Amino acid sequence: MTVVGGGGGMSSPQPYGGGGRSTNLGDILERVLDKGLVIAGDIQVNLLDIELLTIKLRLVIASLETAKAVGIDWWESDPWLTSKARAPEVDSSRAELELENRQLRERLAALEARADELEPEPAEIVDEENRD
Repeated sequence: MTVVGGGGGMSSPQPYGGGGRSTNLGDILERVLDKGLVIAGDIQVNLLDIELLTIKLRLVIASLETAKAVGIDWWESDPWLTSKARAPEVDSSRAELELENRQLRERLAALEARADELEPEPAEIVDEENRD
């Protein structure tokens, strides 16, 4: 960032080889979003050469257009961030549940029919008890 003196004949030093041009925050932000900025780092906590904790930090700051240009577009399919991604997921999920529900009802009906076939009639039970 370039610092421009306020006046009076004395000018403040120009850091980073300042070219005498003022840069405001808007220009810096526009440049960062246009080009992109990546901050990456790892934090490790060790005790006696035993790794207790590792934190990997990755931060990407860019405009949507810049991110798409480099292949970053995860927000388009994240159901928490877009309703377009949520709708097909909900529909397919509902269809799967309905299919599973129908299959379970059919299995239950088949098992009940089979149990009815295997279960003796109450009259047969009484006859067996009277034989003794």
